[in-house]
Amino acid sequence: MVRRTDHRRSRHGTAQVRVPCSRWLPAAPPRAGRASRNGAAMTAGATIPATISGPGGRPPADPRAGGVREAVRGVPAHGSGGTEFRLLGPVGIRNGGTGTDIVPWGSKQRALLSALVLHAGRLLSVDQLAEELWGDRPPANAANALQAHVARLRRLLPGPEGTVPGHEWITTLPTGYRLSLGDATTDVQHFHRLSAEGRAAAAGDPGRARLLRRALALWRGPALQDTGRYGPLCTGEADRLEENRLTALEILYEMSLCCARPGEIIGELENLVADHPLRERFYDLLMLALYRSGRQAEALGVYERARRRLVEALGIEPGPVLRCRMEAILDHAPGLSAPAPPEAGYPAAENRPGSRELGSEIAWLRLNRRQIALAQRVDERRFDALAARTPPTLYTADLLRIHR
Repeated sequence: MVRRTDHRRSRHGTAQVRVPCSRWLPAAPPRAGRASRNGAAMTAGATIPATISGPGGRPPADPRAGGVREAVRGVPAHGSGGTEFRLLGPVGIRNGGTGTDIVPWGSKQRALLSALVLHAGRLLSVDQLAEELWGDRPPANAANALQAHVARLRRLLPGPEGTVPGHEWITTLPTGYRLSLGDATTDVQHFHRLSAEGRAAAAGDPGRARLLRRALALWRGPALQDTGRYGPLCTGEADRLEENRLTALEILYEMSLCCARPGEIIGELENLVADHPLRERFYDLLMLALYRSGRQAEALGVYERARRRLVEALGIEPGPVLRCRMEAILDHAPGLSAPAPPEAGYPAAENRPGSRELGSEIAWLRLNRRQIALAQRVDERRFDALAARTPPTLYTADLLRIHR
C-alpha cells in the first residue's frame, strides 16, 4: 500500500490526512451550523489540524465539522473493542480494530491530551494545565485559551453512536478538567504490566525475555514526543517512563549475556553507552560482553572511558559495581565466565521443582559476596597508596594498625 498525503484548505486551516489505501473515499459532509460561536470558548478562524490514518479511513474536510467523528466512530482499539491512547512515542489515539490513528497537531494539543490521560480520573486544575501548555509564561486569558483547547480536543475524541463526540471523555468541573478512560486503555498501562511481569519472572524462565521484548516493542520513540513538556505533570512522568524503559533494557541484555553469544550484542551495547554516557550499568554490561568475547584489553578500555566521562561530567569516580568489574577482569575472576549449559538429560537448576527461587537467591548471594570482596581489595590498595604518601604520625600509625 502507498501512503498518500493530501492537504485540504478550509476556512479553519489546513488538515493533513494520511490514509494508506488505494483511493480516497468521499469526505463526511459537514454539519449544519458551527458548534462553537462563543468567542470565549474558541477563537474564530483558529486552526485545528489533525492527522488521521487507517485502512479505509475517510479524510474530514474540517475536524470541527464532524469529519473526525465520522472517520473514527465506533472503532475498537488494541483488538478489544475500545480506544487506546498512545503516549510512548508520538502522542495520539489508536483504533486497534481498523488501524485508524488520530494525532492532534500542535504541541499544546498533544501536551493537554498527555496530561489528562496520564492523570485520568484525577481533577487537574486550570493552573496545572496552563503550566503544562505555556510553562511560566501563560497568556493573559489562560482560562479561556485552555477552554478553547479542551473544546478542540473533545472533537478529536471518538464517541459512541448518537452522542456528542468526546462528552464522555472530558468532564468540566468548577476548578478544572478530568478525563475518564472508561473501557479505553493506554500503551503506558500495557508497558507497566508487561515489564512488571518480566521483572517478577524467575531468572531462568524463557518467558521473561518475551515479556520484556513485548514491553519494549510498545515504544515508538521518546515518551510524550513533541509535547513541549513545559510543566511537571508531563516532564516527571516522561522521566519515570524512560527510567523504566532503560531498566527493562538492562535486564534484557543481562539475560542475553547468559543465553546468547556475547559478541552479538556488543554493537548494541556500544550504541546504548553512546546514548546514555552517564549510565554505569551499560558500561558494566559492555565490559562483560567484551571480556567473554576474549577482548580483555577493550573491556578495560571501556572502564577508562566510563571513568573519564563521569569525572568530566559529574566530577565523580565510577561506583563500586563498575570498579569491581574492572578488578575482576584484571584478575580473570572465574565468576566472569559465561554460565555453562546444563548437562544432557539433567534439567537446569531453575527448571527443577522447588529449586528455582533457592537457586536465584544463592546466585545473588554469591555475586554479592564476590563484589564485596573485590571492593574491599580496591579500598585496601587505595588505603595503602594514601598511607605511603602521608607523613607518619601517631594517628596514621593507629589507623594502619587497625586496618591491618
